[in-house]
Amino acid sequence: MKKLSLKSYFSLTFLVLVSVFNTDVLAQNDIASPLILDMVHHNPGEAPYQSAYNDPAVIKEMGYNGKVYFLFESPALAINWESVDPDILPKGSEERQWVDAKAAQIKEMHAKSKAQDMAIYAMSDLVLFPKRLIEKFGIENTFGDPNNALTEKFIRAQINEMFDQFPDLDGLVVRIGETYLHDAPYHQGAIENKKSPEKTIIPLMEILREEICVKRNKQLVFRTWIAFDKNIKDYLEVSDAIEPHDNLVISIKHCEGDFHRSNAFSKVIGQGRHRQIIEVQSAREYEGKGAYPNYIANGVIEGFEEHAWMPEEQINSISEFVGKKPDLYAGIWTWSRGGGWEGPYIKSEMWCDLNAWVMAQWGQNTDKSEAFIFNRYAIERLKLKGEDVAKFRELCLLSAEAVVRGRNSTFRDMNPWWTRDQGIAWPGAVKGEVERKRNLEQKDESVAKWKTIVKLAKSIKWDSEATKNHAIGSSEYGLRLYKIYRIIINMADAEKQGDTKAVKKWIKAYDKAWEHYNKLPQQYPSVATLYTQKYDRHISNNADKKINELRTKY
Repeated sequence: MKKLSLKSYFSLTFLVLVSVFNTDVLAQNDIASPLILDMVHHNPGEAPYQSAYNDPAVIKEMGYNGKVYFLFESPALAINWESVDPDILPKGSEERQWVDAKAAQIKEMHAKSKAQDMAIYAMSDLVLFPKRLIEKFGIENTFGDPNNALTEKFIRAQINEMFDQFPDLDGLVVRIGETYLHDAPYHQGAIENKKSPEKTIIPLMEILREEICVKRNKQLVFRTWIAFDKNIKDYLEVSDAIEPHDNLVISIKHCEGDFHRSNAFSKVIGQGRHRQIIEVQSAREYEGKGAYPNYIANGVIEGFEEHAWMPEEQINSISEFVGKKPDLYAGIWTWSRGGGWEGPYIKSEMWCDLNAWVMAQWGQNTDKSEAFIFNRYAIERLKLKGEDVAKFRELCLLSAEAVVRGRNSTFRDMNPWWTRDQGIAWPGAVKGEVERKRNLEQKDESVAKWKTIVKLAKSIKWDSEATKNHAIGSSEYGLRLYKIYRIIINMADAEKQGDTKAVKKWIKAYDKAWEHYNKLPQQYPSVATLYTQKYDRHISNNADKKINELRTKY
């Protein structure tokens, strides 16, 4: 990734300083009135995040014009179903009391957004009905099929009640790829053939388009996730079958599959005939959740370094998408917080704030460069001056380079699922001698870059002692964690090669690295909770367990 000289940055900083006094210029990019949405993705089954981004006033000031409420804040869980049958959730029942309490909570949330003149969206799993409705009508085996007559009837009734009982609602964000019921004790969800355009996606989208976009003049954001997000043939089949509508937007993650570095840029972005909103995770669930510097906005907007190999005719960044297909660009949707499960839990939102703010500002000012927006952040939000602006940018760009090399490689030589949330699994073997060597080399490069990041964090004149301590502490967090990653990957390679002496060496290094890492909270109290050696959730082969087996073996 090409870096500008300090002299160039001083010039750019001067231009940004001038713009600070005339920010109205940035607000005049009104070409398509893009949606700039944010959502806090709370951990299912846990207490909601205590986050600044729960407050509509905070995200409005950041540049957002709409708030997406999370699955368990959706009116789908809070309607009373009286238009269908008052006995589904009878007054006085335990289920009705729960639903009414949920409705009161949601209306209070909506009022706060309304007071800020923020558009209100609810993310909802479909198909999702009260258990008593499913039992009463005997549709246990059919309610997940939108082609079923009763299912269609209840979907339409559900939409009507949601907008009738929550009139401030501007639109729905619909998800069919997964169904979470962790905080929905009285509801049941299912969807059949979720990847089939003909059997599920098209008929469901037709129902929603008619009820939401046409009848009510409200907005429908239909997510492609785990449905038609990877197969271009399926995507185009859906696109061709559904008539475009001003209120219909398709939501797509910027990368193929989940939010992993080294995953390809989404091939369906810029395709078809429907407007598209791009999903971006600001506190990446596979990359520390904001626990350490991890600047991804540059890569999302301008293109990640690992996408440089892509054919010239293929879109590989959001800026290229907007440049080539401006009529299809509907906006940006960030998850300022959340994704995944459990920790790490951050105490400071510094690093996710950077990603969210830059994405929100660029999303409505796509004629500006990412570097221009970034420097505004450094000056306006962090109060940095002069050379420190350039140092901060170098730190952030290095973080993107360090993360991809430490977790994977720029050639995607590793299966990306070996570490996630607060846990680390034993990494799978890398196939091919060339791939194996460059993968190990990039782990060394990652640690070297993290050392530079720490030095930069220490050299910057931060505007407060608290910011300084967190910047340094979180950078140390990244360095110490990625040292552990490097050790585990080298140990796995040595074990694969049958190098007993190297395995023993790496086990000793592993113990010392964890001891050093575990001292972080005492040295830097503002850092996030730590990764844990015993974590097994969604991890099939715990690394620490494997290493303890190697201790016995060797």
